Amino acid sequence: MATLESYVKKSIPELREIFLERGRRVPNGLVEALETDSRQGAHQLAKRIRQRRRSNRAEGQRLHSLLRFEIELWLQGYEFVAGVDEAGMAPLAGPVVAGAVILPRNYKLRGLNDSKKILDEAKREELAVQIKQDAICWAVGFAEVEEIDTINIYHAGLLAMQRAFQGLSCVPNFVLVDARRIPNCSIPQRGIIHGDALSASIAAASIIAKTTRDRHMIELDAMYQGYGLATHKGYPTPEHCRRLIELGALPIHRRSFARVRQALGLHPIQESLFDIPATEIESEVMNSIAAVTQV
Repeated sequence: MATLESYVKKSIPELREIFLERGRRVPNGLVEALETDSRQGAHQLAKRIRQRRRSNRAEGQRLHSLLRFEIELWLQGYEFVAGVDEAGMAPLAGPVVAGAVILPRNYKLRGLNDSKKILDEAKREELAVQIKQDAICWAVGFAEVEEIDTINIYHAGLLAMQRAFQGLSCVPNFVLVDARRIPNCSIPQRGIIHGDALSASIAAASIIAKTTRDRHMIELDAMYQGYGLATHKGYPTPEHCRRLIELGALPIHRRSFARVRQALGLHPIQESLFDIPATEIESEVMNSIAAVTQV
């Protein structure tokens, strides 16, 4: 095992590679030694290591706070706590997809957050892979376009969440849901407003739902070329709306949505029929358009 003296003898680029790029544990006394080192770059390296430590502590505190609902339930004896969330309420095309996940007790994954706050698509995929690998169990549920147009988008979202929950291979003792309650669910449940930003389980479910839906839209893009589905994932971006007007509606477009009906020359449906707060859809539209712009 390397000693403090052996590390101090290494070059600054070597130390930077070991402790910043590879993320190895910094031995006691190294930062202080670098701060008194006369070599060029030593003080800057010590500063960056201290910044990394502060960042790690802050992330650890954030992840602990993200478990507050789960910890409360675990202490009450609920061993398996499921989180459920959906993605795809606002798009003009494609299904609504929900995710359900049961995380191990005291699970902490660096970067875990509400999927809408993770604008890097590759990072979302990386987190989804890790969550699926670590989870006790997970599942997804779809509500297809025909169902959206039949029962409205709000109830289709509930249907997708119900299917995701029912798809879990182990039965949870309690269910945490983003903002709503799952119908026909005999398990105790709690709806948490902005739950995808407040609960680790719901955040994990939101990432699984979002990445599953995004991959599905990329597959649909191969089937229906010319609409840019792989880029905007069906959301009402300016480019998508332009293509919709120019090329017309596809079978996967939601004919109960006003912009699609406008492209088809149909009379718009009363907004009240959707039975969902406008702010909820507007928020998803704005966040998703921001994500598309970042990509």
